[in-house]
Amino acid sequence: MAQALHETGSLTILVEDMNYRAERIVQVWPTRFATAAAAAPFAHNPEGLANSVYGGRMGNNQPGDGYRFIGRGLLQITGRDSYTRYGRVLKIDLAGNPAHAIDPAWTIQIAAAEWTASNCNVLADADSLQRLTRAINGGLVGLSSRQDRLVKTKHCWH
Repeated sequence: MAQALHETGSLTILVEDMNYRAERIVQVWPTRFATAAAAAPFAHNPEGLANSVYGGRMGNNQPGDGYRFIGRGLLQITGRDSYTRYGRVLKIDLAGNPAHAIDPAWTIQIAAAEWTASNCNVLADADSLQRLTRAINGGLVGLSSRQDRLVKTKHCWH
């Protein structure tokens, strides 16, 4: 729950917001943008930023794929590979219709498929927040927020 709460801004954001100031871009993608000046062309340019940071990886191999396959859903699946993988698992054309990732009929099922595929139960049971965050996010972005949310929600599960 802590991971979903972080990824969705406490369940208020189901589609990744790529509308960042240059300084925030540097914080979120420090290995891709070393300075605010380097990030400036992508500030308040969601499509350009998404295509820059996600294009050419995670299965995004067509022009515009970075933006087409931005994070969506409770765990913010990102990239053509994830949309294809979880669409296959659930037998829906998720890559052909990325908006299904925020459709109430599918959001929980997609999150459960990602959680299962990433072996998250084992990581959660081991109380390994960092490894769990890497499994969901690919890195440790927002680790302190995830920790705070974990502390606030953990008592619900015991």
